[in-house]
Amino acid sequence: MKAVDWLKPGLQIKRWIILGLIGVLLLAYSLSYYFVGMTVNVGLQIIGGLLGVLLIYIALYFGLRSLLKDIHKIGGNLDKGKINKMIYDKKVLAKGPKIVVIGGGTGLSILLRGLKLFTSNITAIVTVADDGGGSGKLREDLGMLPPGDIRNCIIALAEMEPTMEKLLQYRFQEGTLKGQSFGNLFIASMNGISGNFEEAIKKMSEVLAVTGKVYPVTLENITLYGVLNSGTVVKGESNIPKKSIEENSPIERVFIKPKVAEGLKEAIEAIGNADVVVLGPGSLYTSILPNLLVKNIEEAIAQSFAKKVYISNMMTQPGETDGYSVIGHLEAIMKHCPKIEVDFVIANNGEIVENAYEKYQQEGASLVKITQEDRGKLKEYEISLIEDNLVEIKRDYVRHDAVKLSKIIVDIGLEETKGSSPSKKIATLKHLDRKFQD
Repeated sequence: MKAVDWLKPGLQIKRWIILGLIGVLLLAYSLSYYFVGMTVNVGLQIIGGLLGVLLIYIALYFGLRSLLKDIHKIGGNLDKGKINKMIYDKKVLAKGPKIVVIGGGTGLSILLRGLKLFTSNITAIVTVADDGGGSGKLREDLGMLPPGDIRNCIIALAEMEPTMEKLLQYRFQEGTLKGQSFGNLFIASMNGISGNFEEAIKKMSEVLAVTGKVYPVTLENITLYGVLNSGTVVKGESNIPKKSIEENSPIERVFIKPKVAEGLKEAIEAIGNADVVVLGPGSLYTSILPNLLVKNIEEAIAQSFAKKVYISNMMTQPGETDGYSVIGHLEAIMKHCPKIEVDFVIANNGEIVENAYEKYQQEGASLVKITQEDRGKLKEYEISLIEDNLVEIKRDYVRHDAVKLSKIIVDIGLEETKGSSPSKKIATLKHLDRKFQD
């Protein structure tokens, strides 16, 4: 292990250990006359002894406080399993690659649940173009940014009991709050007592002990517009796929207003410092692209030295990506954001069992399959294709296997991490594999 690795932030007690050792040396110096007969100036002897005792006291006090603070975070319970996990999180996950994930919707929150098992250096940059459901109602009534996707990301990255998660995801069944989630109201309350929406998210993240960071892509109230092949311009994220189906006209392009909306400063910095920037999975036109259209987000991604990864959706979405192949999804991003050069595309090559697939077919969705044309075009674009069976089915819903997908992303991140020796990368990956085989 390199000295620089040892000095990286972990349990935050290394500094106190070093300070304590300095104190011990000073104390030993002041007592050297009694042990080895070394002649020492009496004044220096007294000062060194007092200073040594003081440094030892400070090191013990702050070192123990740092440890107890972390124990308090896990509920003050000295359960061995929880303490081991806390140490693992601090020591191992803190050294994981810096991964920025950009998107929204269910796909993003599922991926985050997988990534937090491998690294704590996660930043989720989330769309705020949502105008439907409970989020849209709060946006309209309170003039705040839509909290729904951000709520899901915070919950995905939080360390909490199952009951607390159920509470935050609970939707009221009756009255004026019908359809509204408690988590959205929690964020709305935080927003009310905070300086701005960003501060509200930070406070909620602190309360729920979130791994990594969650940022809205912008603090400005943006609206998404879609232009269909028929020429019709549709206002509102939730209306675009509906109008596309109604007119039987595919989406040609999307844009946001105000066009000059600026990306959050912290989001820009996170992209600049990342080892990997991930686009998706999520709705192409209504979750991923609204983020990339925000001023200086595309520029930040283009200028970042991070590896850029696009995760292709598992299924097409009616009114949004009907008939799209893997390359169809990617070329839509390239068309809207020509400055972004993707390095890797991750795509599923697994099949879906009949029962689950039938429900999607009835809704007009189909499996996004990798074709020879996809492979050929990606080769032309000099983009590496990583394909695997990434299918996971829960309650007849088709999702990406979050753990398997996260392993692939972390592998890319470890290759990108500067200063990591090949042996260290291999050892880390073997450790991760053992962790999920146990």
